[in-house]
Amino acid sequence: MRYYNIYMLALMLLTIQLSVAQKKDFQVVSKNFLDTYSSLQIPNLHVNYVQHLKSIKSIKDISKQEDFFKAIEQELSDVDFNSLDEYQRLDYCIMNYEIALNFERISLEKNWNYNSQLDDSKSIYSVNNGKDWYAYLLKRWVNDDVNPNDIFQFGLEEIEKVKTEMKKLQEESGLSEEIFNVHLKDSSFFYYNVKDVEKAFNYIKKEVAKSTPNIFPYVKEILEVNIAQGSNASLAHAPAYYNNSTFFFNFFDKPFNKRQIDWIYIHEGIPGHHYQITVNNMVKRTEIQQLFWYPGFIEGWGAYVEYLGKEMGVYKSIYDEYGKWEWDLIRSVRVALDVGINYYGWSDDIAISFWKKHIFDQDDIGWREIGRMKRWPAQVVTYKYGADTFLTLLNESKKNKNFDYMTFHKKLLEYGDIPIAVFKRINNN
Repeated sequence: MRYYNIYMLALMLLTIQLSVAQKKDFQVVSKNFLDTYSSLQIPNLHVNYVQHLKSIKSIKDISKQEDFFKAIEQELSDVDFNSLDEYQRLDYCIMNYEIALNFERISLEKNWNYNSQLDDSKSIYSVNNGKDWYAYLLKRWVNDDVNPNDIFQFGLEEIEKVKTEMKKLQEESGLSEEIFNVHLKDSSFFYYNVKDVEKAFNYIKKEVAKSTPNIFPYVKEILEVNIAQGSNASLAHAPAYYNNSTFFFNFFDKPFNKRQIDWIYIHEGIPGHHYQITVNNMVKRTEIQQLFWYPGFIEGWGAYVEYLGKEMGVYKSIYDEYGKWEWDLIRSVRVALDVGINYYGWSDDIAISFWKKHIFDQDDIGWREIGRMKRWPAQVVTYKYGADTFLTLLNESKKNKNFDYMTFHKKLLEYGDIPIAVFKRINNN
């Protein structure tokens, strides 16, 4: 019996040694991923679906990509996840996330008709396997676990939530719904001079700067965002945009709505895109992370911080706050519309009827957004989905008696932008 026990112990030790020997060295796997992924020159995600489809490589190149992802998937399955450190685990999750999405892309590309006539005035629904392409792009833009039907329902639910908030403010004004809507068009709600718009944004910038250091980490280390009038008329479809440390507001041939001042600055400046992009360059990020960007996180962050306007000392009147909800309603309607147009195959007539059902007297914006959603399928969903993710976590965290915004936001931003699925996994552990 004694010799049997010694034999069994030796056998166990040998089995453990063999098991350890069979485990892949994660550093070797991640280096292989970095080197080979870059050499394959896989096209980046294009916002315009026609450009994306035109960038599809040859069948020979696609097969090389597939072989690579199969090999990396196998190597990762042989890695001992529990032995990895914090950032190795993050890389492990990101690689698996990318492998799964790339397999889905490759499957579609292998069946692509290279002779297809592409026209971005038509939705992706019109192309070969258009519904499947949209379902893939929705995952790529937003998160890997979403599907069109659920996102459509999410959009409908958000529409009703936002309408409820807008109704509360209308009732708080003491005006009837009809008189309230007429009042919103009063000339007092608009700027007619570019200097007045610039002055208003600079005022909000100073107001927000008073509170953000107590709510968001790293603010004191971040350079001020520049504010300037946009000069590119082709970008006039959006009220503002951010690029290279500058927040541009668009003021061309129409008066500028004062109700847009607060939320636009928050979204584009500090603590919005200027802040988040800068923080991305401040926190520790791995080489694997640097290969990718995740719009569900980035645009979701910009939309999320708009909800904290009161904490930052803005939305001082019900009309300032109403302006935030006016655009939130547009974003919510766009979520359902995007699925309707690109997955259900809605015609322009059905799409604009849906818009009119929920948004009054803004048909020009409706037609503009319908065109945008045809060209850029799934992109508009990122704002609402990402914001909802952050808000859900915020509401859960607030149940903790020791909650404070600074700690919460530092946790959200500690890795920079990562896939929403990976972000949820980390925050649920």
